[in-house]
Order: sequence, then C-alpha cells, then structure tokens
Amino acid sequence: MGDVEDPDLFVAQPIYEWQQSEMGKWIMEHSNPTPMWKRHISSWGGHTYNIYAYIPEIDYTYFLLKYK
Repeated sequence: MGDVEDPDLFVAQPIYEWQQSEMGKWIMEHSNPTPMWKRHISSWGGHTYNIYAYIPEIDYTYFLLKYK
C-alpha cells in the first residue's frame, strides 16, 4: 500500500474480498480467536498489512493440502 492519507480505508475492500473468498471463509471459520490485521510502516514509506490467524495444527495441515 502506498503512502496515502487513510491507508486503512484503502485496504478495507481487498481485505473484505479476501474474507469472501473460499480460502478467506475457511480461515475465518477455523481461526480461534478471530483473525486480525495489523498495519506496519514499510521502510520505503508505504504500509504493509498482514492478517494473523490462529489455527490448530490439524486444521493447518488441511489448509496446506487444500490451498497451497
């Protein structure tokens, strides 16, 4: 994400679209607690967004086999 006035507003749509995808729905359903996103300032002046999910090991194995 480039250096914009409100980066959270600009990234909201792609995050929502990811949540509505097959993979996003699976992650949202199997993560405990609910996934969260965090914004980090990049060294080149923009922003990086990461989504963190906590998935049990057996579910993570299934995720890797199905989506990776």
